[in-house]
Amino acid sequence: MTLKIYGIAASRAFRNLWAAEELGLPYEHIKLRFDGPEIKSPEFLKINPNGAIPAIDDDGILMFESLAINLHLARRYGAGTLGAASVAEDAHILQWTFWAATEIESLSRLWFTHTVYLPEAERKADQAAWALEGIRNKFPVVEGHLASRQWLAADRFTVADLNLAAVLMRLKEFGGEAFPHLWAWHARCLARPAAQRAMALRAAA
Repeated sequence: MTLKIYGIAASRAFRNLWAAEELGLPYEHIKLRFDGPEIKSPEFLKINPNGAIPAIDDDGILMFESLAINLHLARRYGAGTLGAASVAEDAHILQWTFWAATEIESLSRLWFTHTVYLPEAERKADQAAWALEGIRNKFPVVEGHLASRQWLAADRFTVADLNLAAVLMRLKEFGGEAFPHLWAWHARCLARPAAQRAMALRAAA
């Protein structure tokens, strides 16, 4: 098995590196930058025609979209562990991954754009504030869900937890401490040895 993960760890490729570490998969890390010319090359566009990172080559299975990649890796290599052990678990893994993508990710990117990414003169404070309010308005959903359980989709850590925790990497900046169950769950996710290894890669990048 040869897994190639394209993208520096200081990008959404972090999510895929974390999944590979959780699964104990050997992988080759090709450290392409999100603003590098390589991602627009004809060779890379065969892997991801969007010309963006992350992407993977999993023994000839070419994929882009970080959360979808993680679902694939968990299904192929982690059934019953990182992946689902039942139809019900699979349904809830999909549910929470799509929730992360549709309810949190776009707002998080908007907030990041207008607080960190753009030059200060181009940032729009009203856009950042609107995105932050939108994110915080979603937190009661997961706070309530975690009030009586440790993990999102099963009685163990799964790719659903990984995907949402990774999307919420800036939970502190989002005011997550005001939601104790969410805050404690996120701390449990990031305390995992595989998460720590992936975050070390992210810090080094």
